[in-house]
Amino acid sequence: MTQTGSASGGASAEDRLIARLFKPIARHPGAIGLTDDAACIAPPPGHDLVLTKDALVAGVHFFPDDPPASIARKAMRVNLSDLAAKGAVPLGVLLAIAIPPDMDEDALAAFARGLGEDVEAYGAPLLGGDTVRTPGPLTVSLTALGTLPQGSLVTRSGAREGQAVVVSGTIGDAALGLALRLDPGRPGFARLAPEHRDFLLDRYLHPRPRLGLAAALRGSASAAMDVSDGLVGDLAKLLAASGVGAVVEAARVPLSPAARAAIAAEPALLETALTGGDDYEILAVVPVSRLDAFGVNATAAGVPLSEIGRTTSGSGLSVVGADGEPLTFARGSFSHF
Repeated sequence: MTQTGSASGGASAEDRLIARLFKPIARHPGAIGLTDDAACIAPPPGHDLVLTKDALVAGVHFFPDDPPASIARKAMRVNLSDLAAKGAVPLGVLLAIAIPPDMDEDALAAFARGLGEDVEAYGAPLLGGDTVRTPGPLTVSLTALGTLPQGSLVTRSGAREGQAVVVSGTIGDAALGLALRLDPGRPGFARLAPEHRDFLLDRYLHPRPRLGLAAALRGSASAAMDVSDGLVGDLAKLLAASGVGAVVEAARVPLSPAARAAIAAEPALLETALTGGDDYEILAVVPVSRLDAFGVNATAAGVPLSEIGRTTSGSGLSVVGADGEPLTFARGSFSHF
């Protein structure tokens, strides 16, 4: 996203685009006004640097006709969610955007506005990146940098037997929002109240990174990750990394009123909620002795928590229904491959 100038010495079209849309939201001194080949920043003394990167592609991660501002916010927030799950707070972001021919000036301006609003809201300054043309589709790749006190990274591999499995917020809303976009007439959605439809659609468009939990995770969690590919599959990944098993009660998984209404109308949608992904909630394993403190800190941060199960010896994940019998799923989580 560096402004380089044209071969004749003047500003190129890319330079003018960057100066108009992105320079105004790159106010961190380390960004050097987006006029150099790289940014230059330093983490606070006594802190480690945490880095994460996600790419979003039209037709895969969002609908081509989604509002450009929402696309920018989603690109920002899915990365900030990764930082939150590690116990980190944002230091800055790098943006690469491949712009197709059908993305006009108004759409680009709306994208930049959405990005700028999240830069301010989450304290994650734009530090640089790259802008290129593509025949399509629109592709957005964002790298987020965060910091945390040295040695306090919360990994996937620290869970131990007999600990509590907890999740933040509610599960399944975004997956149900996607299902609603794809088939609004199916039984679970056909008679859904308008406010419930709007809620589910918004949860798919606009993740809610739980940055307020970062400090609480560092102080209490033995393992954590964000739920991006589905609760069942992501918990299975965490358990495999930690070398433990777990039993989760489906009835204790927190559902929004909108999700409950959809599932009541079409019970098969429970599987969508548990395995569909795009939740961007925090999944953590917490020693029972630290559970109360974790809950107090989460409440202070305004983030609801729910205990949904316990880790066990051995390996593997068992999700049980209200009758205590294990549930089976066609797939545990979303996968690109």
